[in-house]
Amino acid sequence: MDYLFLIGGLVGLFFGGEALVRGSVGIARRMAIPPLLIGLTVVGFGTSTPELLVSVDAAWRGVPDIALGNIVGSNIANILLIIGLSALVWPIKVMGATLRRDTAVMMAAALVLVPIFAMAQMGRPAGLVLVAGLVAYLVWAYRQPGDMEAEDVGVPAPASALVSILWVIGGLVALMVGARFLVDGAVTIARGFGISEAFIGLTIVAVGTSLPELATSLIAAFRRQSEIAIGNIVGSNIFNVLGILGVTALIAPIPVASRFLTFDLPVMIAVSLILTVLLLTRPVIGRGIGVAMLAGYVAYVWGAQG
Repeated sequence: MDYLFLIGGLVGLFFGGEALVRGSVGIARRMAIPPLLIGLTVVGFGTSTPELLVSVDAAWRGVPDIALGNIVGSNIANILLIIGLSALVWPIKVMGATLRRDTAVMMAAALVLVPIFAMAQMGRPAGLVLVAGLVAYLVWAYRQPGDMEAEDVGVPAPASALVSILWVIGGLVALMVGARFLVDGAVTIARGFGISEAFIGLTIVAVGTSLPELATSLIAAFRRQSEIAIGNIVGSNIFNVLGILGVTALIAPIPVASRFLTFDLPVMIAVSLILTVLLLTRPVIGRGIGVAMLAGYVAYVWGAQG
């Protein structure tokens, strides 16, 4: 039954996230919101909603290791697993000053977690700092759109405002039910097998909540538009730390286990730095690097068990 809860939760998160993004984009377009702002806010928050609901639900129910592991593990999986798979499907072209700006913000967001995690407690002041950082980033990105100015978000919009609203409502319901099932199933399985809740959060739950990003990136790669995968992942990692972790800490302060400061956060910072260096020094992320990233993810999962 626990495995059914886990699978049902993953399915709910995947389809709920897709429905929420589609409906939200439809509403935003009918309100004449510019495509850039839709991409930065509606799509960014929409694809990160599974992480938000799972982390808030876990924090409320007294399993902070899953709440934190979900965010840190999602960011690691986004880079090593999703970009690795996307590069295998089709080599990723690196282009644009906007990407350099966003990777710098991604690195800064990862580094700011070091002093926060060192306090062994993520309280509401820390959450407020992270959310304020996200607001500042969104304002900066909107005022200086750079080479993103002419981009569209690439999400099909429903035919009418009513259908868009129904997509949003249905997506939110599926996400809430999926989040509850996923946390229930993951916690019970972890305790039954004697596996740490942190490991479950960092792997199964993290990959499960990253399914919208995985689907978006792989579809872009199969269409030979794999550069979209980079923007999708970098934006998601920024939202996960500044938005999702910040909002979760505002709602329910989170105790931070020592393993996150000594192992998982350093891995997240290291892979973020590797991605940043690759984006700044190489015109293409090829299949060889994709294989290396996937091997790195396998090594991380193996090491995370301890």
